Amino acid sequence: MVKTKIFNEQNKPSESEKSEVVDFLFDNLQEYGDPKHQIERAIDYSIKEFTSFGGFTMVLIEEEEIRAAVVVNKTGMEGYIPENILVYIATDKNHRGKGIGKKLLQSTIENAEGDIALHVDADNPAKKLYEKFGFTNPYLEMRLKK
Repeated sequence: MVKTKIFNEQNKPSESEKSEVVDFLFDNLQEYGDPKHQIERAIDYSIKEFTSFGGFTMVLIEEEEIRAAVVVNKTGMEGYIPENILVYIATDKNHRGKGIGKKLLQSTIENAEGDIALHVDADNPAKKLYEKFGFTNPYLEMRLKK
C-alpha cells in the first residue's frame, strides 16, 4: 500500500527525512536535476525554514521506501503569475510506469492552493503526463543569466 506524507510549515520533516528526500530527488531526477544543496533549499523554502511564502513537499512511500516525491513552492504572486511553482517531481527510476507519478501529480494538484507552473525540458518524457493533467505551454521562457 502506498502512503502519502506531506511536509510543510506545520509538519516539518526531521533532518533524516529531509536528507532522504534530497537524496531521492538527486538520484531520480537524473539529467533533469540540480545539485543537492539546491534541492535542499527548495525543500527548506516549502517548509518555511527561512522567510518565504512556503509550499509543501510530498512523498509517496511504499514498503518503507520513497517511491515518488514533489516539492512545490508558493510564489506569492497570485493573479499575474501562478501561485505555485512545482520545483521538483520524480518517481523512483526502478518503479516507473506503475502509475505512481500519476498519483503523485494528482495529489499535488489537489493539495496546491491556486494555479501551478512548472518548467519541463521539451524532451522530458514526463511532459506528456503533465499535458494529460491540463498543463499547457502558453509561453516561451527566456532567461538572462548573470
